[in-house]
Amino acid sequence: MIYIKVCGITNFQDALALAESGVNALGFIFYPKSKRYIPPEKANEIIKELPPFASTVGVFVNEKMEDVIDVIRRCPVDVLQFHGDESPEYCSQFNKRVIKAFRIKGDFSFDIFEGYSINAFLLDSYSESEYGGTGEVFDWDFAVLARKFGKIILAGGLNPLNIEDALIKVHPYGIDMSSCVEIEPGKKDINKVKEIVKICKHFEPGIDNYS
Repeated sequence: MIYIKVCGITNFQDALALAESGVNALGFIFYPKSKRYIPPEKANEIIKELPPFASTVGVFVNEKMEDVIDVIRRCPVDVLQFHGDESPEYCSQFNKRVIKAFRIKGDFSFDIFEGYSINAFLLDSYSESEYGGTGEVFDWDFAVLARKFGKIILAGGLNPLNIEDALIKVHPYGIDMSSCVEIEPGKKDINKVKEIVKICKHFEPGIDNYS
């Protein structure tokens, strides 16, 4: 089973449609500089109305620990995703499941994974100006090699035209989508998401081990 997350939720209509389409997790970005930022109170209003099995993820970038705690007090998401330069020690301080994102470029070294005790690694494309949502694809060979370190969530430029190739090559634990399934920042193209969900649900990876 490929787990599917859509990030950058900003309105209830999209959230409900995505949950009903077969998406496993919805991401709410609490990074004020993001084009898809949502205030914790608004996110909480959306989350309270979601179906009972919809999983929610709060996305943070280089936030002070006390500020993260304040946000999740106001909006109790299920999972934390740290998309900045957060250290292993920082990530271990929270009593929730944690996803740590790493932005991949040509000189990326897996040494940076050292010391992280988290639930999954998310691999995204590197940009000097943005921490995510670039719509750009990185070299998936890095994602293949990264699987030996733990569960890998593949992000960066995934769309209905390349998702099958990504699944065949990487065999990720999950996928994360944002800008490539949007009509505009924060407004999702539900039909594109449904196409991807259909492909993922019918994907048969065969025997594969994380080793």
